[in-house]
Amino acid sequence: MNPTQALSSQVAAVTGAASGIGFACAQAMILAGAQVVLIDRDAPALAKAREALGAAALPLVLDLLDPAQCAAMTERILELTGRLDVFHANAGLYVGGDLIDANDDAIDRMLNLNINVVMKNVRGVLPHMIARGRGDIIVTSSLAAHFPTPWEPVYASSKWAIDCFVQTVRRQVFKHGIRVGAISPGPVITALLADWPAEKLAEAKTNGSLLEASEVAEVVLFMLTRPRGMTIRDVVMMPTQFDL
Repeated sequence: MNPTQALSSQVAAVTGAASGIGFACAQAMILAGAQVVLIDRDAPALAKAREALGAAALPLVLDLLDPAQCAAMTERILELTGRLDVFHANAGLYVGGDLIDANDDAIDRMLNLNINVVMKNVRGVLPHMIARGRGDIIVTSSLAAHFPTPWEPVYASSKWAIDCFVQTVRRQVFKHGIRVGAISPGPVITALLADWPAEKLAEAKTNGSLLEASEVAEVVLFMLTRPRGMTIRDVVMMPTQFDL
């Protein structure tokens, strides 16, 4: 098969798809031949993403922190496409800095989106994938899931939790032909870095210790295009110059 059409005839959905890693992954999937539902709460940004990506991109405005909209996600996807082969749970928030300075509402919002929403979204798509006897689920985790980064204890804790979720759910559903994996990049040039401690961000920029979202997308596409008998469960990727 032509590698540029490795996902030909497949349907994917990506949360947090209007920008950053989500947009880059949606773009890579479309270039590989897939039709992709772009899920985001930012309607203007989704419209721009749809314009950039073309007719294979189907925008779906959803606020996943709204319980009713979150619960309706799978139904809304299937209304647009009729089926779902790939689900990429990518949407997330960041809370960094010292725990003593963290805001309670910000902690709740981040943990809800980074953990609860991911679990609910994956649970939502599983019945459809189980009925079809196949599917791919990718979760955007973080290098912080594998190393206790001292400048982001709240964020790192959310990613440690979701890494456990990926590993345990994979063991429950592989018998149904469903692959579950996590991509754990180090610092990526996205809007989330705006919340990094200023000194850490300046250091990373100076050292060239940042990844591009497109580089993450290339690895996600690699995970999705392995033979069905192979699951890439965890990929940790980081800039060569990143000191951890």
